[in-house]
Amino acid sequence: MKTAIVTDSAANLNKEILELYPNLYVLPLQILINGDSYRDQVDVTSEEVYEKLDSHKMSTSLPSNEDLYETLDTIKKEGYTHVFAINLSSGLSGTFNAFRLVFKDYEGLTFTHYDSKTLGAGLGYIVEYAAKLIQKDTPNDDIVKHLDTLRYKNSLSIYTIETLKYLRRGGRIGKVEGTIGNALRVKPVITVNDEGVYVTLSKTIGSLHRALLSMKKLLIEKFGKDPIDLTIHYGNDLEKAQELAKSLKGSLTINTLRFSRLTPVLGIHTGPQMFAYVAQRVT
Repeated sequence: MKTAIVTDSAANLNKEILELYPNLYVLPLQILINGDSYRDQVDVTSEEVYEKLDSHKMSTSLPSNEDLYETLDTIKKEGYTHVFAINLSSGLSGTFNAFRLVFKDYEGLTFTHYDSKTLGAGLGYIVEYAAKLIQKDTPNDDIVKHLDTLRYKNSLSIYTIETLKYLRRGGRIGKVEGTIGNALRVKPVITVNDEGVYVTLSKTIGSLHRALLSMKKLLIEKFGKDPIDLTIHYGNDLEKAQELAKSLKGSLTINTLRFSRLTPVLGIHTGPQMFAYVAQRVT
């Protein structure tokens, strides 16, 4: 059995990871700018998206079926017999269902399809873990169990934003809206719950700094002194992200640390002033 891994660009994977796993294929989601379609991280950059975010009409869309069929054809030609597909949360996007419908009718490959119920580096860590398990010839059923343990027990993905207007504009507000209402000075700490939708973990009044302190506290409560791999997502302020990392190092046991600019297809819904902490327990 030769297995390929398929995911989407919401996993926010860097080039080093893609080079490490040649059996890993990423389908770009699409960004619509004034009606024109661009492939996430292929045809448009984060800088371009953030620059135009307030002056252009923007929305996001699923990976094209054409790209997916071409990828599956390539996978089959390269001798793979199985596909382990991992998508961003079905509660936040129709991508999982779109892939499911294609897999249902595609011939010549056997599919295992996993709904991550998360996105960003939370999805990226799941994809990386699956890739490692596949390298060890782990049975697919066991892989699913291991991924469930990572997703629901050994990881935490939290973020905060300066303003809710981008989440509202994109219709991704979920259960966050009812929790914090329209108070302009409220800064929420948001996560994706086990059902795969956005919820508010905590809320602070005033500056973004208070929300970031709340996020730090949540990390400590979740992991204590257990070693973790940590990714810090940012929009357009890498320097601030690096400062945040310094403030975390004294309170957490950080095994590996990554700084990752949020992929533009997700950044449309958060805006440039966002920071996320995504951590997984090292086991």
